[in-house]
Amino acid sequence: MHRLPWTVLSRRKAIGATLMGALSLVLAACGRKPEGDAPATGPAEPRSATGPEDAAAPPASAATTEPQPATVVADRLPPTPACGDDDDPTPAQTEGPYFTPDSPERASLLEPGTAGTRMVLVGRVLTTGCRPVARALVDFWHADADGVYDNVGYRMRGHQYTDADGRYRLETVVPGLYPGRTRHFHVKVQAPGGPVLTTQLYFPGEPANARDGIFDAALEMRVADAGDGGKEAAFDFVLA
Repeated sequence: MHRLPWTVLSRRKAIGATLMGALSLVLAACGRKPEGDAPATGPAEPRSATGPEDAAAPPASAATTEPQPATVVADRLPPTPACGDDDDPTPAQTEGPYFTPDSPERASLLEPGTAGTRMVLVGRVLTTGCRPVARALVDFWHADADGVYDNVGYRMRGHQYTDADGRYRLETVVPGLYPGRTRHFHVKVQAPGGPVLTTQLYFPGEPANARDGIFDAALEMRVADAGDGGKEAAFDFVLA
């Protein structure tokens, strides 16, 4: 969970206005602010492993590598139209030849030695009435930075469940170009007990979008540069 800002309590010294002036001065001179007013500290939040470079990072910059909540990333991206009560469902697309069932449950596809431009994708799963879908299954798979799919193991594959507000957050890398296709993610989304939506997500401004036979602009993510040289993206899924 996102750490809430620490609350610092302060105490006011009370000096009775009706006390004699001399006694008030003595009390004020002797009074000391309790040392217990220092900010409280709590247990450190767990951090997701992103490779051996994390261990070498100086402590002063550790806060910049901690996962950020979905709202923080999404708010830095270009705005999209407000959610309405008649939103169209997210278009379905082909599964492709490389889906592997039973992927591991994880929100980060990064492993030690993973090459490529780091990327964080966030968003929500919503109904057409703009209500969040909690515990929706979101299963991602895509090519690595060289455009290669792992069809033996589960590299660049993983699923997760949305939180109570329908939000998901994925750490991965920008996929490379697979021959004959534009840059894309594969994804399956399913509300609890509902049908499975199989679709793909695309990057805006890709030269290969225009010649990709199944590219759909309605499935473009919002993408922006991150301060660390990576990418930030957002996409909301709407389920029928």
